[in-house]
Amino acid sequence: MLEAIGLDVSSGRDAGARLLGASPRPTAVFCANDLLALGVLQAMVGAGVRVPDEMAIVGYDDIEFAGAAAVPLTSVRQPARRLGRTAAELLLAETSDTKPDRQAVVFTPELVVRESTRVRR
Repeated sequence: MLEAIGLDVSSGRDAGARLLGASPRPTAVFCANDLLALGVLQAMVGAGVRVPDEMAIVGYDDIEFAGAAAVPLTSVRQPARRLGRTAAELLLAETSDTKPDRQAVVFTPELVVRESTRVRR
């Protein structure tokens, strides 16, 4: 496992450079967010690594720019509006005079497959 210093594109480029020097080099990477993944993607493309043939890349959040990258990025999408709305509702319920029972809410993420990954047979 390789750790990035930050959660931005620059940190992704740095992590990508370290991946390029790894022996053996991994064939896939899952990043904590799309900005890191885009930085890794930049490092791979800049070094001539074929994505996804030599390195598959997956991000998390499915930001708007994920699909607009030089190699459109596969990403995990969360239901952001539902997540925000539910968080606000739970917070308002916590501040009311009648305290509700605590509850765990689970949201199912969606894998948005684009060109940075492929099915290996």
